[in-house]
Amino acid sequence: MSGPGVGFEYPPQEVSWVKRDALLFANSIGCTAKELHFLYELHPDFSVFPTYPLILPFKQTSQEVVDFYASEKAVTIPGVPEFDSARVVDGQRQIQFLKQLPPTSAGKKFESRTKVLGVYDKGRAGTVVETQTELVEAGSGDVYSRVVGSAFFVAQGNWGGPKGPATQNFPAPDRKPDIVFEKQTTTETPLLYRLNGDYNPLHATPEPGLKMGFGGVIIHGLFSFNWACHGLLEHFGGSNPANIKEYQARFASPVRGGDKLVTSAWRTGQMKGDWEEIRFEVKVDGGKVCLSNGRALMKCVGPAKNKL
Repeated sequence: MSGPGVGFEYPPQEVSWVKRDALLFANSIGCTAKELHFLYELHPDFSVFPTYPLILPFKQTSQEVVDFYASEKAVTIPGVPEFDSARVVDGQRQIQFLKQLPPTSAGKKFESRTKVLGVYDKGRAGTVVETQTELVEAGSGDVYSRVVGSAFFVAQGNWGGPKGPATQNFPAPDRKPDIVFEKQTTTETPLLYRLNGDYNPLHATPEPGLKMGFGGVIIHGLFSFNWACHGLLEHFGGSNPANIKEYQARFASPVRGGDKLVTSAWRTGQMKGDWEEIRFEVKVDGGKVCLSNGRALMKCVGPAKNKL
């Protein structure tokens, strides 16, 4: 597919993590003491939670706070307008788990390699930038994860670009869900999650959210995304990282601190090889859907049994 910016490759970013990063991430997305293999570094099956690669393009190699706006402005896409990163929210994400991450990146050089798949002008509403990001071990060339995602630049459209293709929909089945699980968020939820490396001020201080019409601070869409993935893996996949192959959702509406999140999930019985397709959606209790188009490919084995 051709179009403005399509095929542009960002300079590779070196990324790194230590066991403490993995522990913080697992704690921040809701892993519990029943899953010590995500929360205790000396557990014989200690593992990095599968969606952790999503944080690495934000964190890079830093163990310090990152200037989010400066990092987003570092590289511009040729052939399209320069967009304001102070008014950007997540559109959707799909992540494929190709190889399990080691507990730490020490001893290897990992890179986040991103290319533009499309830049779409949605008129008055804004612009969508779709990218593919691979986490690659530079020495071997092994790809550990592949993420296709979109960023929505609010009210930054009408520049004459292509409208973009329709996205594929995965509607929730019209029947009672197989599993429902909940999370009561607090105003501190985004303040903890941002310590993983996603320091967008939108999730810490009210001014950016007020400018974008959200009424103040909103919780990271990727918090809800990662929390829901944890719940699916816990309830369907025995909390075993090897039991999820692919995971995706669309960010449909914002979540505020203090909202209760409710995930409904359905087994479909549709198999792709050894993997069953799961559908899910996340709502704010008593309110809107905040994650739609939810889909995962999993091996369904039931809840985990604590080994310690």
